[in-house]
Amino acid sequence: MENLNTKNSLILGISIFLGLTVLGYILGSSAIDIKEYERTVSVKGLSERESPADIVIWPIQFTSANNDLMRLYTSLENDTKNIRAFLIKNGIKDDEITVSAPAITDKLAQQYGNNANIGFRYTALQTITVYSTQVEDVRKTINKLTGLGKKGIVFTGQNYSNEIQ
Repeated sequence: MENLNTKNSLILGISIFLGLTVLGYILGSSAIDIKEYERTVSVKGLSERESPADIVIWPIQFTSANNDLMRLYTSLENDTKNIRAFLIKNGIKDDEITVSAPAITDKLAQQYGNNANIGFRYTALQTITVYSTQVEDVRKTINKLTGLGKKGIVFTGQNYSNEIQ
């Protein structure tokens, strides 16, 4: 009987040894596979690259002021005609030019503020937008815009929503 117990103990010992050996091999190869995943790099973030533009959006905003509303509208129409003629003369097509409705402010009708020291009762703000695929022509025209200022057109450019894109 003692021989049988020894035999069973030997078989049990060999089985435990083989099981632990196989378990060690599996764990070792799994650890190596996990370490291989650490050799890859994952990058997230922003990247910038300059490329030439194929479309330009150029809002031209100008203002006018007057005490007579009819004269103000006449002044806006004349300024709009002058700007449109200037743009067409410099190679911008008529269908690439759009004119927005003017924004008129009546300073006497405003609720807050001192109405005693106003220079002009009405002020108007209007935007002409150029949407073109001729980027270089528009870029050259932008540099010539000061010539319209000599004709009495007052341009405004402090608004972030009216920047060239």
